[in-house]
Amino acid sequence: MPQEIYGFVSIIVTIVFIGLAWWSLQSLRFEKIVKKPNSAQAKLLQILLSVVVGYEISRFFLDYLGWSLAFGNMFQ
Repeated sequence: MPQEIYGFVSIIVTIVFIGLAWWSLQSLRFEKIVKKPNSAQAKLLQILLSVVVGYEISRFFLDYLGWSLAFGNMFQ
């Protein structure tokens, strides 16, 4: 896969997984975890958690994609 395409795919996949992480964290009851669930700090915590979780999942997915492509090239 050309480097330009892989870069574009990486950006799109990372943004999608951050969005999915944000969506899934909306079901978490932050009022049980933080003192003021509607404060700016609590919202920032949600955003940071979404970025961290989404980034890590996208890294796993992209690493898996890279390994799969490298494995396919072994038999050529």
